[in-house]
Amino acid sequence: MNAALIALLAGLLGSLCLLLFVAARRRNVAAAVNTFLSLVLALLAVVLGGGYSPVTETAFSPELPLLVAVAGLLHSLGMLGFYESVWWWDHLTHTVSAMLIAALVYAALIVAADGTVPTTTIAVLTVAYTFAIGVFWELIELVARAVGERYDIEPVLVHYGWRDTAFDLVFDVLGAIVVVVADVRLFVVLAEDFPQITQSALTWTGGVVTVGSVLMALSLGVISQRHEPDR
Repeated sequence: MNAALIALLAGLLGSLCLLLFVAARRRNVAAAVNTFLSLVLALLAVVLGGGYSPVTETAFSPELPLLVAVAGLLHSLGMLGFYESVWWWDHLTHTVSAMLIAALVYAALIVAADGTVPTTTIAVLTVAYTFAIGVFWELIELVARAVGERYDIEPVLVHYGWRDTAFDLVFDVLGAIVVVVADVRLFVVLAEDFPQITQSALTWTGGVVTVGSVLMALSLGVISQRHEPDR
């Protein structure tokens, strides 16, 4: 990791710390929580991406912590008002975040397939996997809103309506398509260094997303029925 990339990463992490301070000062709980989580994920990515690769005998490339930090910074700025004031900010954030997720999934599938699955199939699975994670995220937003309304508290995540949800999923898919069309293999080396962890992560993530989505959809159905007026 050269000095320029270290400086860029430090600047991104410093920006997240600054946004966390701003959110706390404004007493914006939702923005503070989201920014804190973004900072934690970025720091974890630094630990994971800054280690030593036994495959290439070099330090890992800094793409993972950088992209995680960028995605977190975009989301944190959005929570502090950019989602409302800049009409395209949400689209940008979802596209970048989806590209990060898709790049990780794409690399994991390539390593897990070990040359036994056609590239086209891996590309389709990557887009589908990213879309499923996008649906999972949108359901989390809906549950957060429902919980907030139920207990009269500010939700940690904000849901802006079904039209916004549809656009979010479209840009999630767009981000994934960009990754597979460009054949982005930024994280293949990282996945190759930890093949068992990579396969376990794919399996567990798929299970959590599937089961979690079903449970959240069912819970939202129950909540909506409870709020229906008596006839």
